[in-house]
Amino acid sequence: MNLRQVTAALLFFTAATIVPDIPAFAADAPPQTILNPATAKKSSYPKIVIYTVAWCPHCRELKEYLTSRNIPFINRDVELDTAAMQELENTYHSRGVPVVVIGNNQEILKGFTADKFEALVQKVRSANQ
Repeated sequence: MNLRQVTAALLFFTAATIVPDIPAFAADAPPQTILNPATAKKSSYPKIVIYTVAWCPHCRELKEYLTSRNIPFINRDVELDTAAMQELENTYHSRGVPVVVIGNNQEILKGFTADKFEALVQKVRSANQ
């Protein structure tokens, strides 16, 4: 064995000993927030599902709006999730993003403006009362 092979073997052994259960690809994954359903607050917002892509400036604006106001949402990236893309096309008849689904398919917003979003949320809240 040359020095390079010994060093590589030593690094592998050390990493495997310190953290034996983490797969190699997990080191590249971003950290995830741990959610505790027992302490989660009930949201005053209806269920919100958004269909987006990572590079879209309007999608980014939508996600920043929701996040900055602590509005819970489910993000479906249609480039990474083929089922989400099929759902977007077949159920919501759209190939453009962002698409916001409010409630249980009660309101659909194609594109994003804060005023339209809040108006549709209020409409769903009123219908559910």
